[in-house]
Amino acid sequence: MGSISYDSLVVVVDDRTLTHLQIVIVNKLRRGEAFLMSWKDAADVGSGRSSIWLHPNVLVHFKFDGSRVPVINERWLRELAASASSSRGLVVTREDGDVTDLRPKPGPPRRTTALAATAPGDETAP
Repeated sequence: MGSISYDSLVVVVDDRTLTHLQIVIVNKLRRGEAFLMSWKDAADVGSGRSSIWLHPNVLVHFKFDGSRVPVINERWLRELAASASSSRGLVVTREDGDVTDLRPKPGPPRRTTALAATAPGDETAP
């Protein structure tokens, strides 16, 4: 499980999803575009929804747990990019299109949540 650190928030997400999110987020920020990123909260953090406003002037750190870059799913990448460019903003989904849950990350006290693992059968490239 990797993570996205933004301001004082750490979002924990599996490396495969994180790779796809990184591509979308970096492309938006590189063009100087600010946008909303949203996800569904897991039951243990209230079953609500959370959102953050991503802005090019705020440092974003992507930390991957594994060293291998997964195979990119072009369809999923296009769907995430289209979502990021919509008025709703980037809604974090799994490859099957379901909205991904987030759960708290264990560790030092911070505002922290974690994305649920990807759908069964998702594999990374060797």
